[in-house]
Amino acid sequence: MNPSFAGTKSERDLYDLVEAFFRTSFATDNALITEAVRRMLAAGGKRLRPRLLLLAAEANGADARDHLPLAAYMELIHVGTLIHDDVVDAAQTRRGVNATAVDFGNRVSVLAGDYLFAWIFKNVTANYAPPIPNILAAALADITDGEVLQHRAVGKLDLSLADYVEIAVKKTATLFAASAECGAIMSGGSPLRTRALRDFGMYYGIAFQMLDDLLDFTASEAELGKPVGADLREHKMTVPLILALESADPSLRASLMRFYTGEPGANSLESSARMVAAVGGAGGFSRTREAIAGYVESAKTSLAPLGTAPARAELVALAEGLARDSAARAR
Repeated sequence: MNPSFAGTKSERDLYDLVEAFFRTSFATDNALITEAVRRMLAAGGKRLRPRLLLLAAEANGADARDHLPLAAYMELIHVGTLIHDDVVDAAQTRRGVNATAVDFGNRVSVLAGDYLFAWIFKNVTANYAPPIPNILAAALADITDGEVLQHRAVGKLDLSLADYVEIAVKKTATLFAASAECGAIMSGGSPLRTRALRDFGMYYGIAFQMLDDLLDFTASEAELGKPVGADLREHKMTVPLILALESADPSLRASLMRFYTGEPGANSLESSARMVAAVGGAGGFSRTREAIAGYVESAKTSLAPLGTAPARAELVALAEGLARDSAARAR
């Protein structure tokens, strides 16, 4: 079991089910791609997307074990996007180990991601009736669109919070929402419950992305499994920056402009540390924590149609974990 994962007994049980399924049942028809994906899976991860699907199924009285293949496909879609992301970002590490492109090269990594998506959809269309394939296809299209939007927003200091949320919805939240929705549909959930679970996944995913942005400023490399401050050095417009700029004096914007345009000495480690401190000092971290808390509350409220289903408490615990992790970042 991933030593970094701690949760309720039910959450740990679902985690272990997913891990056991990957160990015993995952293989593609291409040995090299299977090896590349297995190495990414072995590097760890909390398996949040498959667990969300399984909890959504349990919320409607289903046995989680009956839906393990579909849950696994959700994680594999995520893995495919990570493989591609690391090529685009020229990343050296992922989850504390070499990025796939470091060990296999960019060409194999791009082809591995492409193959993995095709392999997933070959299996999904063969084994699941609509609307499951439609939901996953729409989610993958949104993820790609979100990545393009994020790329176009690089260094755009006037990016609005609404534009940021649109990117977060597409590149991150849509797969959480699809996971919950598919779990609800496959377990016979009513339209009301299915919508409630999809809404939970969407709100949860936005809060998750905001927390990820916050951690890039405030966590250690050991916690992240990748270098700290990568978003800042890549000039990505993340939510702490956007919220800091909303209330900061013009000097912060001027400093960021110098940092982003690469004036001599502006992109050094010392300069990065000063920018992190400036963003925190302008309220970027505290306002991000408030935004996360708001989306977590919306996620919890959306679950009202589930009534007293035991899985509701597990979903609430997942959401509250995001708020708790963000609140711990008191810098």
